[in-house]
This record gives sequence, C-alpha cells and structure tokens, in this order.
Amino acid sequence: MNYPVKMYEYHVWANQAIFNRLLELPGELYNQKITSIFPTVSEALIHIYTADLGWINILSGMDMKQALTEAFQLREELESISLEDLNLRFIELSERFAAFLGQNPDLERIIRLDNPYAGIRDTRLSEIILHVVNHGTYHRGNIAAMMRQLGSSSAMTDYAFFWYQSEPELVLPK
Repeated sequence: MNYPVKMYEYHVWANQAIFNRLLELPGELYNQKITSIFPTVSEALIHIYTADLGWINILSGMDMKQALTEAFQLREELESISLEDLNLRFIELSERFAAFLGQNPDLERIIRLDNPYAGIRDTRLSEIILHVVNHGTYHRGNIAAMMRQLGSSSAMTDYAFFWYQSEPELVLPK
C-alpha cells in the first residue's frame, strides 16, 4: 500500500461525504451566515478547494507564489456557484490529483518550495500530499461544528470509518 495515496483517497472520500450530506439538507444552510471559524459552510469548502488547487499546481511545477495567487483569485467566482457546481469542481480536482499520483510513483522525491511567507524549504511530494489531507481533515471538522451550530448533523468522516467502507467512491491508480 502506498500510504500517501491511501490517505489522499481518504481525503476525497471524506470531502464527498460532506458534500453528500449537504446535498441532503435545505439549500439555504450552505450559505447561511453564522459566527464560527468561517462565516458560512460554503466559505469553508471554498477554502479547502483553493488550498488543494494551490498544492496541485505546486506539485505540477508551478511556483508557489503564482500557485497561491491563482488559487485565491478564484474565491469570488467560487462564492457565486452552487453547492452542486462546487462538488463538481472538487471531483475534477481529485481527478487532477489522481493523474498526478499515477504519473509520479516516487512520492519521496524532493522538491524545493519557495514559500513567500515562510521561505525556502526542500520537501518530499509525500509530505505535501499528507499536508493536503491533514488540512482538509482540520477544516472538515470546522464544517461539522458549523453544521451543528446550524441545527444539522454532519457526515461521519473519520479515517477509521473510511477503513470499513466496502467500496470507497474513488480508488486512485496504483
């Protein structure tokens, strides 16, 4: 088993579990303002998406400053699309990650990051993949708490629950 790839499969599964739950709920919940870590569930999902987009662009060879700029310039556009359309964007992005992972079997390869906020660092591709997963897990937790504040339950997205799924919704190429 390739651990970073399995963890990315979990990330995709957990994101889809959140979307599936939100799609069951009244539509206004998605953009309802609350006092929380993000002002709306939609903004939390958009944050996960733009961060993931920035990282796949970096993994694909884009300069970090440019990748961050391009990802965050999409925020306004993403704020105007429906939950269903954002779900499709997440699916397309996961397909980009799947293609990258399929074409890059050596995830221990080191690349140099020039982070405009923190400086230069050499890091493994696997570390970036695990960061993407960890970042998403953290913010899905925020979304779960926000959904409780809004009077609804969230979806079960624990990694241990993922273990017992008979057929995860996405299996990336080996």
